[in-house]
Amino acid sequence: MLNLIEFAGFDWDEGNRYKNWLKHQVSNDECEEVFFNQPLLFLSNEKHSRAEKRFHALGRTNYNRLLLVAFTLRRDLIRIISARQMNKKEKIIYEKVKTDS
Repeated sequence: MLNLIEFAGFDWDEGNRYKNWLKHQVSNDECEEVFFNQPLLFLSNEKHSRAEKRFHALGRTNYNRLLLVAFTLRRDLIRIISARQMNKKEKIIYEKVKTDS
């Protein structure tokens, strides 16, 4: 299980800083909000975990927008890789966790 209790903040790659907004209309603030709202579900992203472990966070923004945020951990920082609205399958998984909580 992934534990983010001791993370110190977020690390943004300058090359990707605006990519999520341009591709999916997801702001950097929204990406960060997901990590502070409940429920928050973490899934391992084995498909893209060659050089470093990657994860998906399924969560909601402060305005209840449901997002999938792909990220990795670098020391004590969360490095956002990409973010988008959840698809139908991801929403079903998230709603099940929300109901079970």
